[in-house]
Amino acid sequence: MTIAGVIAMPSETAACETTADPTETDVQTLTEELEALRRRTDQLTDRVDDLEAENDSLEDENAALRTRVQDLERETDLLESKTDDLETSTDDLESRTGDLESQTTDLESRTTTLETCTTTLESKTDDLESRTDDLETHTTDLESETTRLENLATAAINHSKANKARIEELQSRELEKGAHLLADNVDPHELDLADTHLERIHKDDDRTYYRLPETDDPLQRGSVSLAHGDLLPIQQLARMDEDMLRSTTSSLPSRLAAKLWKARTDPTAGDDPWNDGCKNVREYVKASDLKHWIRRQEPGTSDTYAKKLVSRTIDALLDLSKNRVAIRRKRERKNGLEYTERRVLITADAEIPGETTSQPKTADVTGQR
Repeated sequence: MTIAGVIAMPSETAACETTADPTETDVQTLTEELEALRRRTDQLTDRVDDLEAENDSLEDENAALRTRVQDLERETDLLESKTDDLETSTDDLESRTGDLESQTTDLESRTTTLETCTTTLESKTDDLESRTDDLETHTTDLESETTRLENLATAAINHSKANKARIEELQSRELEKGAHLLADNVDPHELDLADTHLERIHKDDDRTYYRLPETDDPLQRGSVSLAHGDLLPIQQLARMDEDMLRSTTSSLPSRLAAKLWKARTDPTAGDDPWNDGCKNVREYVKASDLKHWIRRQEPGTSDTYAKKLVSRTIDALLDLSKNRVAIRRKRERKNGLEYTERRVLITADAEIPGETTSQPKTADVTGQR
């Protein structure tokens, strides 16, 4: 019910009463009632004003509360977001803590192991230091002994050099007198001779000797198996040293043929490309091996020129040996491919002066090395 309705109700009642009984008493009563109603109306009006003021205040408070609620909701959302982040961070920290605890356990285990190893190493170090001290003492003793032995060795070497010089002088004088000296006892490169070339000969006692060329043994001990003139040209050239060989022939293939023959017969010649044969072949050399041998003998020779020298050297070898060697072609296999290669052969029945015919050494089943 509104305020106007409350005010209107007494007026209507008064009108009805006036209409029913318009006496003076009634008028006075009605006036009193109206006055009472007016006071009541004023009170209600004041109360309504108070309520409106209170309502405005409540609405302001309500608006403030609503604003506060919105602020609190935003703060709550922010706190919830922070809480989620903190929970995630907490989970990460817990995971990392677990990993760190595991690593800590491993490190503690490794530390324990290292401590054990360190203790063992310290013990071994002590032992090594003790052994080092002993070795240093022993080394000092050995150094003293070595110094003593070096002094003795130096004295012995000096004495040996003096003796060797005396022996070489005696050998030189004896060779100049025509002596034949055993090859095993002579160092031909150290002798001081007017004729620097020594001839290597074989006697009927199957031993090798050195002498000056064409000199007879004054003691007439044994006879020389072959005279120089009985030798093949290739044998004569093979007995010469490098200088005499160059002065005798200017042909490089002939010199190479002589060196090749010397490598076969003289173990001291060094680089030997010959191979032991089998059956009716005493020795042989492959053309490919001969090419590499020529390049070693003549440094700087190209592969193409070495191939040409192989053919020329073989021709010279045939000529200078008076065809005591033979040339054969043999099929070879390398890396799955077949090819034909020349071989220089010395057969078992080849008549070579000064070389007795003997059965060749057996190398491999196929006769190749």
